Amino acid sequence: MASALPYKPKPGEIPTNPGVYRFRDADGRILYVGKAKNLRARLSNYFAPLHTLHERTRRMVTTAASVEWTVVKTDVDSLQLEYTWIQEYSPPFNVRYKDDKSYPYMAITLADEAPRVIVTRNRRIKGAKYFGPFPKVWAVHDTIDQLIKVFPIRTCSDSSYKKAMASGRPCFPGQIGRCGGPCSMKVTIEEHRAIVDDFIAFMSGGDKRFTKTLAARMREAAAAMDYEAAAGYRDKLQAMDAVLNRSALVLSEDTDADLFGVAEDELFAAVQHFVVRGGRVRGVRAATIDKELDITGAELVDQLLQRAYGDAAPDDVPRQVLVPALPEDAAELEQWLQARRGKKVTLQVAQRGQKADLMRTATINAQQALMLHKTRRSSDYTSRTKALTDLQKALELDEAPLRIECFDVSHLGGTNVVASMVVFEDGLPRKDQYRSFSVTETTDDTDSMYQVLMRRLAHVDRDEAEQESIDPTAEGDVDTTRRKPRFAYRPQLLLVDGGKPQVEAAARALRDSGHTEIALCGIAKRLEEVWLPGEDFPVILPRTSEALYLLQRLRDEAHRFAITHQRKKRRRDISTVLSEVPGLGDARIKALLRHFGSVSALRGATVEQIQELPGIGPRLAESVFAHLSSGSVADGEDR
Repeated sequence: MASALPYKPKPGEIPTNPGVYRFRDADGRILYVGKAKNLRARLSNYFAPLHTLHERTRRMVTTAASVEWTVVKTDVDSLQLEYTWIQEYSPPFNVRYKDDKSYPYMAITLADEAPRVIVTRNRRIKGAKYFGPFPKVWAVHDTIDQLIKVFPIRTCSDSSYKKAMASGRPCFPGQIGRCGGPCSMKVTIEEHRAIVDDFIAFMSGGDKRFTKTLAARMREAAAAMDYEAAAGYRDKLQAMDAVLNRSALVLSEDTDADLFGVAEDELFAAVQHFVVRGGRVRGVRAATIDKELDITGAELVDQLLQRAYGDAAPDDVPRQVLVPALPEDAAELEQWLQARRGKKVTLQVAQRGQKADLMRTATINAQQALMLHKTRRSSDYTSRTKALTDLQKALELDEAPLRIECFDVSHLGGTNVVASMVVFEDGLPRKDQYRSFSVTETTDDTDSMYQVLMRRLAHVDRDEAEQESIDPTAEGDVDTTRRKPRFAYRPQLLLVDGGKPQVEAAARALRDSGHTEIALCGIAKRLEEVWLPGEDFPVILPRTSEALYLLQRLRDEAHRFAITHQRKKRRRDISTVLSEVPGLGDARIKALLRHFGSVSALRGATVEQIQELPGIGPRLAESVFAHLSSGSVADGEDR
């Protein structure tokens, strides 16, 4: 591999000004767009020796054939230009956003002579004022139904409005009390516009002046014994309360903010965007992100804010934006947002209080959305088929690996070594065929991997021979004494969690067991690179590759299963030691573990702390302490 790129600019050619840079391929297509406060300092990172670059960055710069840059006056200008070019060219190595759905909005068509309220998914209606997004269409309709009882504005279609205004006869929705526009012949255009303004003011912040005014009028009507009018005001108050109660007050009533919760892994990120107006969550938008290059959480926030507010109207930019991490150019982002809003905007990390609580809620929602996205993707037949086909091509296999077995080794500080084997068939987990191993004597992870694979491979021929000896057409009773196969089928591919050392250990096990016909690869977590036996460099799969996603799921599942086995084994070990204490039965053992919460906490407890548990006296507490001090229960952190 060459150590330098042929299109690397000469020393001194790159300016030190702020600007935007673009990497292009041989056909002139823009691969990546980025911004920098100092172009020379930033671009020098891409032209370091190739072996020092992150694998995904290396793939981008080696795919590119040229780099160019544009100098701008300020850092804010570079931010705006970066956003414009990303929107225009959709570079494949920049992060890519996918809205989970086209959300419904409530829109007020302010550009019309008599504005009307509608439900729409179109965010490009000229002059419209939007509220939302709403999670369901029925939620928008329900909100409108309640609010037109208080603010009777136009709901009829444009054709009905024109016909009514030309004929002088009320529109049909107006006749049944569903439209309060000028076409209902109850208000003038000017009076209707004032009601529309009140509708917007209420939706923008749940203005208290409306509820206070209605409550005062209701009391005055009741005092004057005008009970019919009082009942009307009461119904309007109930309608307002119904709208406000749908969105609980999560922050102070003067808070207008947007809050972004983010959950991510090496391949994807999920975003939950909470729109808070008047202290209430008025809308929630979700999106998933495909990450091609390796970027930090702060860099992801930078890209996220550009996308969220790049085309936003001034009214859609709030006073405050809450994020999980501040980007490097936070000050420039604030200036950019302020320019779009026309007023001051603050960009902050929610660290304490109600805002931190709401951030945790948004983050939990993002984590669930990320898990759901990955689950749906893995269950899709087309995606699974493509993953297996791509894996066959990438690893140069003779056939698609319909059965893949993945192995992971876990230990506690070098002790209590266990291993797991998970099985995927046709791209889906076969949990009934998962297996776990205990490794008694080992020197390191590679030795453990060799031992485990030797034990598994020893059953390949034996299990298949026993399967073939069964005659499905034979008559008579079935031999119920026949041993159940330990592993069932021969895999087409073995996957190990680790890089080159683990793969070479696994390859040695395949050779020693005489099963070199089984394909092998390893996936290293840090860079998500795929290693093959005997190769000096890894296979780099595209970040959006279904094959890489399948390997990642296998690796993560094997790790989860190994940790689960590790914890169960540890609980058995501590229970065995405690069961040797005279007078300590199962109930007290469970109570001890439940009270202290972990083996580590129990082993670190004093006699007095153990004695605090109901039913354990001084003598029994001393016995427990003595057994734990002399016992050989493994302790440490899960790997």
